[in-house]
Amino acid sequence: MRHEFTVGPEEAGVRIDRYLVGILPGQSRSQIQRLIKESLVRIDQQPVRPNRIVHAGDAIVVEVPAPVSAIPEPEALDLDVLYEDPDLVVVNKPAGMVVHPAAGHARGTLVNALLHRITDLSGVGGELRPGIVHRLDRGTSGLMVIAKNDRAHAELSRQFHDREVEKEYVALVWGVVQAGRRIDEPIGRDPIDRKKMSARARRARSATTRVTKAIHLRGVSLLNVAIATGRTHQIRVHLSAIGHPIVGDAIYGGIRRRMAGDVRPVLRLERPFLHAGRLVFHHPGDGRRMEFTCPLPGDLQSVLDAIMPLP
Repeated sequence: MRHEFTVGPEEAGVRIDRYLVGILPGQSRSQIQRLIKESLVRIDQQPVRPNRIVHAGDAIVVEVPAPVSAIPEPEALDLDVLYEDPDLVVVNKPAGMVVHPAAGHARGTLVNALLHRITDLSGVGGELRPGIVHRLDRGTSGLMVIAKNDRAHAELSRQFHDREVEKEYVALVWGVVQAGRRIDEPIGRDPIDRKKMSARARRARSATTRVTKAIHLRGVSLLNVAIATGRTHQIRVHLSAIGHPIVGDAIYGGIRRRMAGDVRPVLRLERPFLHAGRLVFHHPGDGRRMEFTCPLPGDLQSVLDAIMPLP
């Protein structure tokens, strides 16, 4: 819904978010700030900052998106299923797909696709996250296990909590990193940029990342990385914290424009070079060891082929 206002002389001199809270029906200050961040609030046709002071005569336009259902709807989306039985399903999540609905991502998520395929998905995760026991970032591709019933959900969640699950990723990073490198740095919400995580946060949770294999190329290293914990953005934060951000990671310092010609193909990347390539857990029903691997997707493999030296 589109709202248009003109600031009167008696209303001038306050921040735009405070002004809109007093004039827009049913919108909290946090909701107003979200609209501002999403460039849905404009003055004289230009997006504004949250601290913008309004002046008499300012022409303000606010676009309030239509409300969406809080309950995800099934969608017939392509889903690369590697294994399925009555208790669980293992999928290869593509880069660009969000795991579960959130602000700005009500549709097109992995949960929407799962609800279309599985009619009795575990409800333990709640209405927005049925069956979900772990996550991958939107820009990360690779293996995920999803519980199909509540018993399987509880047991898989326990294995993740008790660090019994083996998770290994493939990452391309800037610089030289040696195999055997271990990073033990707590991770928490960045105190300045709340959309980021940080190894320097005051309130943080323990996190451990290990480099299990490394191939050194000119200016970059191809790593296999194992994590014992599953903190948000863990691998991206840890590798950036030691000065070796993941190539293509715009949030944690992985975008570079000046580089040797040998690695210029990385400029094709539209997301971080990070792929969850190996996942090991025990079946929640009979306890047997389950191991899954999946190769690099085409976008990452093509870049790697272009920068790897010929044999």
